[in-house]
Amino acid sequence: MKVCLLWHRRDLRIHDNVGLAAALASGLPVLPLFIYDRDILDHLPNKADARLTFIYDEVEKLAHETEAAGGTFLARYGRPLEVLEQLVKDFDVAAVHTNEDYEPYATERDTAVAKMLKKHGAELHAYKDQVIFAKDEIMTKSGTVPKVFGAYLKAYTAKLTDELLEPHDSKKAFKKANLHHISKEKAGSRPTLKSMGFERKEQYFPPVKLPAENLVRNYHKTRDTPADEHGSTRESLNLRFGTLSVREVVKQAKELNPKLLAEIIWRDFFMMLLWHFPNTATESYDPKMRDIPYRNNEDEFRAWCEGRTGYPLVDAGMRQLNETGYLPNRVRMTVAGFLVKHLFIDWRWGERYFADKLLDYDMANNVGNWQWMAGTGAISAPWFRVYSPESQQAQVDPQMKYIKKWVPEVGTAKYPKPIVDHKFGRERAVEAIRAARNAAS
Repeated sequence: MKVCLLWHRRDLRIHDNVGLAAALASGLPVLPLFIYDRDILDHLPNKADARLTFIYDEVEKLAHETEAAGGTFLARYGRPLEVLEQLVKDFDVAAVHTNEDYEPYATERDTAVAKMLKKHGAELHAYKDQVIFAKDEIMTKSGTVPKVFGAYLKAYTAKLTDELLEPHDSKKAFKKANLHHISKEKAGSRPTLKSMGFERKEQYFPPVKLPAENLVRNYHKTRDTPADEHGSTRESLNLRFGTLSVREVVKQAKELNPKLLAEIIWRDFFMMLLWHFPNTATESYDPKMRDIPYRNNEDEFRAWCEGRTGYPLVDAGMRQLNETGYLPNRVRMTVAGFLVKHLFIDWRWGERYFADKLLDYDMANNVGNWQWMAGTGAISAPWFRVYSPESQQAQVDPQMKYIKKWVPEVGTAKYPKPIVDHKFGRERAVEAIRAARNAAS
């Protein structure tokens, strides 16, 4: 019997899933699949990674839901190309359905998978699911890639119809008649964290549900108040791993809060930019900013990582990140700006550190925001702009409630003196960047 595979990646849910809906409507029995990708996992520095614990738990939920519906869920640990080729040999696979991923590694992987499947007489079908508009669906009037967010936002909201936010009926069709059931022996046992060489990391994860309406309505008032633990929607983790669909998240924001909607649209914007300019994952977009003589002082970088810079808001943010895997948006800007300007350390060092620590790490958002702060991106703050950590603190934490939670020794002899003077650090960075830009002209 011919079957089709539904390859889950960044879509760990059954409801409102475009690829799953297409597979279930294909007329072929569906075998859902998740691959614990060694090309990614082998590079994780921490064997107790909370994100993998989250993924593992969500995959197990999918497996149990599939079994309850009368089907079989496959899970494998390995390299996707090798795993899928073996599955094509083990089963009579006519097609693999999946949802698109726009990161450089993912596009290269999917190209190789499509080529392999074709060799075996099967096809790869990929669908847009994690964004509303992708790739070149929004371009400038002259047909170029939009690099001004305001213009992109205007074009996006003009095209954003209610029909685009209608859920796909994958959950309704997720039933025995459309699923493939095989014996446990043929399905094989699912990998465990231990069998893959990892440990369980208990961590707080935001619930897999839409935030309360009251929170969303007041988002614009609370988003820049890091002391308010309930001031942000915390939807980024569920969007990252697809435990919520982008359509339900955007629909709620569209109905309740235009500021939140705009913040979510930044996500589509950065994914679009990374797809068009994949080199920016590891290289500054602006050619004039590619040879900046960063200091890259390892001791100062370590002090930044550990929250020992002598700047309370910076240190509070880094300590929160290290302990919880979360960092409020405004504080992310402050700690990033301090690293690339005051300490004059390459933005890629910070990007990699965030990649290791953030529960909601998303390459497009992370790279886009780091290049914004460094002044190197396709869209970025002016390279000569250097935010004062003290002025940021006065704006977002004037009573120091957030700071005192994470830096209890602030104001005592135990707290270090500032690692660099604000004015000195600002002038050092601006002068060095100006010289490098002039040399590159």
